[in-house]
Amino acid sequence: MSTSSETATSVTNSRPLGYLYLALAMVTVGSAVVASKIVAATLPPFTATLLRYAMALPFFLVLMRWQGTRLPEMPRSDWVLLVLQSAAGAIGYTALLMAGLREASAGDAAIIVGLLPLVSALFAVLALGERPHGALWLALAVALAGVLLATGAGSEAARSWRGNLLVLGAVVCESVFILLNRKMKTSVPPLALSVLMTAIGLVLSAAAALPEAPWSLAYGRTALLAIAYYALVPTVAGYLLWYAGAARIGAAEASLMTAVAPVAALFLAAVVLHEPVTPAQLAGTGCVLGAVLAYGLAGRRAISAPSTSKTAA
Repeated sequence: MSTSSETATSVTNSRPLGYLYLALAMVTVGSAVVASKIVAATLPPFTATLLRYAMALPFFLVLMRWQGTRLPEMPRSDWVLLVLQSAAGAIGYTALLMAGLREASAGDAAIIVGLLPLVSALFAVLALGERPHGALWLALAVALAGVLLATGAGSEAARSWRGNLLVLGAVVCESVFILLNRKMKTSVPPLALSVLMTAIGLVLSAAAALPEAPWSLAYGRTALLAIAYYALVPTVAGYLLWYAGAARIGAAEASLMTAVAPVAALFLAAVVLHEPVTPAQLAGTGCVLGAVLAYGLAGRRAISAPSTSKTAA
């Protein structure tokens, strides 16, 4: 029989591995920005989104069958929410990100994407009526200052502002996805939700891609390899790494690791795309990173404080 001390040791030993999994998951998310930049250079956004989900869906279905995951029974209202989630998160995010990256640099996009945790928290306050934590407004102000600092400097700023706005629109779409998921009445297992989002996203992107006439496009090898990478590594492998890590350290601490994504994206943009990293971008990344981490840590303290006082009582 295993003792409680052995169990505690096992849990403690699994935590570093959990952080490693989460960090790797966020590196794949950051690499998706670079892959999107490569794809956006030659393919229209909805066609690229269609190809991404067409490649990812078979792998998710095999994974779902292997794990024995089944789709739960859901009311019609939840199905409507799923379609809206897919339109926002699966289609809106990917298409707007790729459209924005036609003009914006991958480095600037990485910093803007790093705003996601704070924008999601803001949407929860505005749409769900959640009570805002005092640190939210300060974190938003610091992060916004960081984005303006990073994207407002240099000769390319005037040309890329529209691309940056499209990337910000992608972040808003992903925040709407998170918001709608919290409105679901049915608890859908993460893998089942990924399968549904990918399948619905495939149908929606196929319809949206019709005006782009994907059958008449020239598909370069580099773009197809980048889409395949996006479909298999950030989409499928990133999912596996994230939930493997979150299972070891918990969702609250896992959310702090999202700060790794913009740093990884900025680094990969420099290495893979040979984009110059400016002092303004480094300072802006520091502002966004610090704001996200500070807000996440403040939220953790707010959650742990009631449980601590309750135990003491």
